[in-house]
Amino acid sequence: MLKHGLDPGDRRRPERLSQPELATRREAMERFLHVAAPQLDQLYNLVCLSGCNVLLTDSEGVVLDQRMSEADAAQFRDWGLWQGADWSEAVQGTNGIGTCLVEGRQVTIHRDEHFHTRNIGMSCMDAPIWGPDGRLLAALDVSSARADQTERYNRLISAQIMQTAKAIEAVFFRASFPDARIVVASDEEGGDAAMLLAVDKDDLAVGATRAARRALGLEREGAIRPRPAADLLGREDEMSGFDKAERAAVARALARAGGNVSAAARALGIGRATMYRRMARLGLGEK
Repeated sequence: MLKHGLDPGDRRRPERLSQPELATRREAMERFLHVAAPQLDQLYNLVCLSGCNVLLTDSEGVVLDQRMSEADAAQFRDWGLWQGADWSEAVQGTNGIGTCLVEGRQVTIHRDEHFHTRNIGMSCMDAPIWGPDGRLLAALDVSSARADQTERYNRLISAQIMQTAKAIEAVFFRASFPDARIVVASDEEGGDAAMLLAVDKDDLAVGATRAARRALGLEREGAIRPRPAADLLGREDEMSGFDKAERAAVARALARAGGNVSAAARALGIGRATMYRRMARLGLGEK
């Protein structure tokens, strides 16, 4: 009420963008929406029987995509849970989407925890999705207005929402670095699935998810300064500098040649005898 001048008793529906405005926003995030779509389908298949509406917003709280039953469509449209609607906290007060984006964390806003009295029949469960640059990219929301939906049931749905949000984040991260190999930056079994590094052909880490940035002390947002992946992952090696790089090049050549030393030597542009000497010096035995 003080910060945004909102009235909790305001019964007006959430404002929606015009079709051209919505199309512009969707076009700006077209690649992300394409990657996220299968995950939205999967999440909806898990929650559809409970009368839930699955929504995906941009970082400003505008709904860009959704999944719902045709039988529930008219009701969700009337509540404003529809593409193009603005659910930012500045416009709607406390609500699942807006509060999730403001606080940058998973939230559940159950019924009368909503700011506007018109929304107190809803339960909204949300999780943030972080972009490859470490910045908040979207919110994933599941909303329901079933009176019999308990807080315990909401917790079960919330766990699935967080899992889906991390899956979308990981898939989009991989798609954002198509020429790099993706390395899981956690050695713990069952660790954070979103803790990923993008490593280029020179074994330099050139990208990192938000979870990996936080765990490894990398730049919080934006492009990261390329660093040797081995340094970030704590791999110890007695070799250093050019010897390490040369050993990696020789090992790759041998692997591509199926262990054939002569073929590997030709690929590297050196003689067979030179290849054997380098293998011996670098600790690589003939396969």
